[in-house]
Amino acid sequence: MSEDLSQSPEFLAKARADMGKLASLNMPFGKYRGRRVLDLPEDYLLWFKQKGFPKGELGRIMQLALELKINGLEGLIPG
Repeated sequence: MSEDLSQSPEFLAKARADMGKLASLNMPFGKYRGRRVLDLPEDYLLWFKQKGFPKGELGRIMQLALELKINGLEGLIPG
């Protein structure tokens, strides 16, 4: 039987850290430079999904922002 990694302490700690970063990380370049990643327009994030998200932490946080927007959950992150 395979273990559900989404409930592991390591996964949960990383998810909490990413949610905290999502609340504070600003876009470091481009048209929306200085804007909080969570506040980026959905169509901008969808464009990155098509073209490829940046590597590393920024790309991971942008993907998380898009998932929250698509599912109408961005209100879970404090403003």
